Amino acid sequence: MGANVLVVYKKNHERIHDESISFIESILSDIENLNHTMRAREAVSRADFIGRDLVIVVGGDGTLTSICHNVDDQTPVMGVNSHPRTNDSEGSLGFYMDSTVDSFAEDLEAALSGQAMVNILPRIQATITSTSGNIIKTDPAVNDLLIANTHQYAPSKYRIQRGDVDERQQSSGLLFSTWLGQGAWIGHVADLASLNAQQQDSNSHYFMVARELATGKEAMSWSSEATIITSDMHRGYAVPDGWDEYHFNRGAVIKVDLGGPVLKLLSFRGKLGLN
Repeated sequence: MGANVLVVYKKNHERIHDESISFIESILSDIENLNHTMRAREAVSRADFIGRDLVIVVGGDGTLTSICHNVDDQTPVMGVNSHPRTNDSEGSLGFYMDSTVDSFAEDLEAALSGQAMVNILPRIQATITSTSGNIIKTDPAVNDLLIANTHQYAPSKYRIQRGDVDERQQSSGLLFSTWLGQGAWIGHVADLASLNAQQQDSNSHYFMVARELATGKEAMSWSSEATIITSDMHRGYAVPDGWDEYHFNRGAVIKVDLGGPVLKLLSFRGKLGLN
């Protein structure tokens, strides 16, 4: 039985990106017993991911984080950087994209034969319980999750509970992050070095940062315990990986932890890490 592969790509009409997509499709078309489907990120749906042996994401990190919530914890994902910064300063860093057009054929063979390295990435997720008892789970986030007032000019007000912590806060919002996510948004808004976070705890711990309005200082933590937030905002939202918004009202209870399904991300030249 042949492999069933889905290719999701960013559609931006840049010449170098379009050439990368065409090249990748030509290689896939030449492989016997391989069925592949090409989908633009803007047109892909959850149903496209069902029953796939491999998902290939072509673009940059933003492309991967914007669609990987559709991928379950069993399907391997292969990231291909269509415009690497190593070749062009205007290109993409592509931290999660360990393959390029130049190495794609070789990397694809490793992926299909089970020879690629498998990185099991924990994902952070929020569970929202409304005052009427409705329960909604956000998409799992590989990088970060924001919880804040939908009106950016207004403070985020909430009760926060975790372990021995039980207090009411007013802040500019709560930003949660996985270990690998510290290289994204959260690493630019807070100095996490003082937390002495260790990579060996990355499967159980996550970061949290809030800028408390009373002091103007960041309240930071690196914890394995779930964070419970009770909203005191007329309207707030949870936003995983800067993508879909999940709205809630005053009195809603939001639980944040690493309970999301893991992501099986392939790499070919070494395990992913920040060291």
